[in-house]
Amino acid sequence: MTVSQTASRKGIDNTPGDSEIVALKTLCEKVLDPIRVHFDRPVIVTSGFRSVRLNKAIGGSSTSQHCKGEAADFTVPGVSNYELCKWMERNLNYDQLIYEYGESGWVHSSYREPFRNMELTKRRGSRYLTGILKS
Repeated sequence: MTVSQTASRKGIDNTPGDSEIVALKTLCEKVLDPIRVHFDRPVIVTSGFRSVRLNKAIGGSSTSQHCKGEAADFTVPGVSNYELCKWMERNLNYDQLIYEYGESGWVHSSYREPFRNMELTKRRGSRYLTGILKS
């Protein structure tokens, strides 16, 4: 949840503070672990916590929930990203759920209360679209 090739390459400290660690644990307990248990497969996190400096270095949003330890980008081997999003939509609470770049992309989810249970789709070259939309 904290390893970053970009941080390593650029010498950026990506160590979360106490409040970020609590948020990361909650994200794992409420979102990532239920996915792992349901699909009986590992959840491959490609981006978890990002320090403000790392987030800026990769061009992330200045309001990114990754910086608070509240968000992760991930895939589940053998499960389509669309199927994963639709299962999450039916079975989990979250703040945001984003189907990013179809099957060649990843799922972004964040967790914090109160829940917005906001679903979005991001396609290359377009703005965010409301809902989980099949490519």
